[in-house]
Amino acid sequence: MTTAGEAIRWSWDQVVSVGAIGPRAPVAHRFGSFGAGSIICFPSQTIVNEQSIHIGAGTTIAPYVALSAGWGPGHPDLPDRVVTIGDRCLIGRGSTVIGHQSIEIGDDVWTGHYVHITDMNHGYDLVDRPISVQNQPEEPVSIGEGSWLGHGVVVLPGARIGRHVVVGANSVVTGEIPDFSVAVGVPARVIRSFVDGKGWIDARSGLPVDPPVRPPITLVADHLLAGEA
Repeated sequence: MTTAGEAIRWSWDQVVSVGAIGPRAPVAHRFGSFGAGSIICFPSQTIVNEQSIHIGAGTTIAPYVALSAGWGPGHPDLPDRVVTIGDRCLIGRGSTVIGHQSIEIGDDVWTGHYVHITDMNHGYDLVDRPISVQNQPEEPVSIGEGSWLGHGVVVLPGARIGRHVVVGANSVVTGEIPDFSVAVGVPARVIRSFVDGKGWIDARSGLPVDPPVRPPITLVADHLLAGEA
């Protein structure tokens, strides 16, 4: 059993390596752009209308992530740039990025697992029609550079997340989160902000808070880049 198990794990590792999408893979050329050193890990979920999806350099898209531009394959008159993911980003396992108009994710944005980002939503106004066939107007979404979205975060149409923002796990972002802040909840509300000359300030008390300082984390992902071949 041990030998069989090792053989299965070895075989799966080979499948994962070969199935990953890197810049030199034929499918990468169908994207609007696909930066050097980036990878979409295998297995991926649905990838729709790659020509309107742009991925920067050094970015990792974890397994089981869905990337979509438009309603479905062959969406007519789709803009050239609907979903843009910057350099050195990490999109966590099982996440979904579903764009119809514009989703802009800045450089160095990391997300936890099962994060959902979309610029469209269903409507409910017409009570004689199923909600599944009603849609609200799309609203652009932007996520600023250097931000972190925790596990299970949902980013809804019109959300504007600033630079260096932490969004706590399972929060729902519906509006604007300013630069250099921490937001949590449903809907997400700012609980801490960075103020020049004062440091981090608690939004409720107005008093300074000192988050623990730890050395930066370096992502070591060279072994994932086998998918570039």
